[in-house]
Amino acid sequence: MDPLRWVDDNEGAPVRFQVNRDVFSEAVSFVVKLLPQRNPQPILAGVLIEASDQGLTLSAFDYEASARTTIEATVDEPGTILVHGRLLSDIASRLPNAPIEIAVEEDGGITVTCGSARFTLASMPVEEYPSIPEVSGTTGVVPAEDFGTAIAQVAFAASRDDVTPVLTGVQLEVSENNLSLVATDRYRVSLRDVPWDGEVAEQAALVPARTLTEVGKTFAHAGNIEIAFSGAGDREIIAFTAGNKTVTSLLIKGNFPPVRRLFPEQTDHYAVVNTADLIEAVRRVALVLDRSAPLRFTFTSDSVTMDASGSEQARASESVDAHLNGGDEVTLGLNPQYLLEALGAVKSEFTRVTFTSSDNANKLSPVLVTSQTSVDQAGLDSFKYLLQPNLLLR
Repeated sequence: MDPLRWVDDNEGAPVRFQVNRDVFSEAVSFVVKLLPQRNPQPILAGVLIEASDQGLTLSAFDYEASARTTIEATVDEPGTILVHGRLLSDIASRLPNAPIEIAVEEDGGITVTCGSARFTLASMPVEEYPSIPEVSGTTGVVPAEDFGTAIAQVAFAASRDDVTPVLTGVQLEVSENNLSLVATDRYRVSLRDVPWDGEVAEQAALVPARTLTEVGKTFAHAGNIEIAFSGAGDREIIAFTAGNKTVTSLLIKGNFPPVRRLFPEQTDHYAVVNTADLIEAVRRVALVLDRSAPLRFTFTSDSVTMDASGSEQARASESVDAHLNGGDEVTLGLNPQYLLEALGAVKSEFTRVTFTSSDNANKLSPVLVTSQTSVDQAGLDSFKYLLQPNLLLR
């Protein structure tokens, strides 16, 4: 449905309310973030606004994810309207600093008035909008800051290829007082644990990485996040609630691969490098690489050297200080973008790169990236990132 085409479904059902500009703009922005840019069903591009004596409830839903928030407002005439979400968000964010009044006119149009600015929008048919998922009860609570950081450290490793849906999600696994987040795209695995305080001691849920990323960004400073599991069969959902905001997501069906067993138990052979120095050097040297080509790393007792050869005889080389422990020097090829994403997830001054061993002599062993507080002190968090090396052409 074209958002500018008139629909008279609200005729005879007047709605009128006033609301703070900043509060309303933030609420609309929150609920539309999870909506896909392009939706095959135009009705799902709408934001549902329910006005009652308790204020306003704004909701958005695309059958897979939903967002809902409640804000204060002065409601003169209660009721429900459905209006194009992104258009309303764009308008609300640019309105002057004055109270907003929204009303349904006699012809069914929705007017948005703020100061001397006035917009008239098309209403969308409320009765065609799907029911927002309801989740009752709290299964557990996690610290919002830890959870937001963990999502940022893990979700980027999920696959962006929909051919294998189970790899596009982040696996959440509850075990007693711990919640693990795991993601993989076959070439790398990222893992992080956060404290869990809940009724359930064993639970697993595979959540779309895109939805979880928005949850992390939105709720990172919310104090605590309540997590609830609900539904059954093909309609299993998970809900995240903090303050007056709730996000639900349909879980991905399928068996997540058993990637935990890939992480090594022994970590005696490793190098410690300043995180910022390594990031800058990798970015510079990788400039001459052809797309998807690996970057050569040589770890010695006191440095790591990066070498790259690109097209048109372009070459680059750079070394940064490193401290090698427990073994001989190592040369291997790594995808520079995959390594940079891992280094960006390391929230410490130094990074430990551990060289694992394999029983298969014909297979390259992955490297393990973890945080390191100082040259001699391991990091305080549980972040682990396993990256498969690339074959180097001699």
